[in-house]
Amino acid sequence: MIDQTIDLLWRESGAPRRAGFAVSRQVRTAVQKNRARRRLREGVPRDAGCRARQVALVIIAKPGVLRAGFAALTEELRATFASIPGARA
Repeated sequence: MIDQTIDLLWRESGAPRRAGFAVSRQVRTAVQKNRARRRLREGVPRDAGCRARQVALVIIAKPGVLRAGFAALTEELRATFASIPGARA
């Protein structure tokens, strides 16, 4: 792993699971920010380890998202989602 590429904020909610994507201010240009968001959206596995039914997620991209390999990014996302406690589907 190059460096930490994502941060994850989550909270339990009454609504079904949903996710939002944000980008750190350290990623400077609009082109880079859009690319980081696209990589995160594509990297979130459909069968992610986050199987908590009622949770709201905010996935924050750090500059490392642009440098990390896609496989490494997907694995980091999967590991991060698995760390969320709560009822699993």
